[in-house]
Amino acid sequence: MTNPAALTEFLRTLPPGLDAMALGQTLTAMVGEGLDALPLPGSGQTLERWRMLAQVAAQDLGLCKLYEGHTDALAIMAELGADAPPPRSTWGTWAAEPPQARVTLHGDAEQVRLRGRKAWCSGAAVVSHGLLTAWDDAGRQCLVAVDLNQPGVRITSDGWQAVGMAATASVDMLFDDAEARRIGPPAGYLERPGFWQGGAGIAACWYGGTEALAEYLRASASRRDDPHALAHLGRVDTLLQGARSALAACATWIDRHPREDAQWHTRRVRALVEECAETVQAAVGRALGAQPFCREAHFARLAADLPVYLRQSHGERDLAVLGERVRNESTGSWKL
Repeated sequence: MTNPAALTEFLRTLPPGLDAMALGQTLTAMVGEGLDALPLPGSGQTLERWRMLAQVAAQDLGLCKLYEGHTDALAIMAELGADAPPPRSTWGTWAAEPPQARVTLHGDAEQVRLRGRKAWCSGAAVVSHGLLTAWDDAGRQCLVAVDLNQPGVRITSDGWQAVGMAATASVDMLFDDAEARRIGPPAGYLERPGFWQGGAGIAACWYGGTEALAEYLRASASRRDDPHALAHLGRVDTLLQGARSALAACATWIDRHPREDAQWHTRRVRALVEECAETVQAAVGRALGAQPFCREAHFARLAADLPVYLRQSHGERDLAVLGERVRNESTGSWKL
């Protein structure tokens, strides 16, 4: 398993503002040093896994996006009983299904062929392999692993114009009879317990970026006695402590119920961390003014990246699903 101290030391050496190519090189270096061997979700060390995701996020949210996708792919393949990935391979996990982009698979054996377009492929140009959803002839969603260094795979420059998270280059990919390998049974990707466990891990990434922004406010408050900044700091502390406690409680529940559906625990913790992140970012900005946005490279990158990363949430749509569940619960479900 990855040594947290070794991860800390590695991250300390990184410059701020890595571009797309540097993100890929950094992920490859992390894999080469064994820094991607995180505890699996539900293994009894879920919080340790999330702490390391948050640590990477605090350094560089773009790197965290690639690192989370890579470590998620490793966890998914382990959960579904796939063969071990090739040594030193780097992976993206791409499961978005917008209506204008769909990949179909063809063939009844383990080895299949892929055709179509896949959208939102973060890091596609800098990783070696992809784990992605595709649809078979029976209309079932399947999961496949594909080596990106082969004929029939084209990484486009389409679909990504973001300023925040720009370095992740979450572009569209085109498949034209590319070879791939089935991973798990049809619908296995969504039906496995790890789907929602991994979704909660995304909230740990959001938290890591938020915590890093908040540390700038703490540092500023320690240097000057500004009552308004201190009020913002008190609010930020309250929000972060609440989100931190919620993440810890969710991780504990997952470890105690590793084969159960974590959907509702995940939906709640994601909503809570998202609200925390948005409120903390606003409070830090109001307290510190323009200076760190304009003169602190690390702060500026985090501040630009975090709102884009948070949109991996579906906002009110996610809250409406949670509300539908809550309204049918018995009265008193919120009692202490």
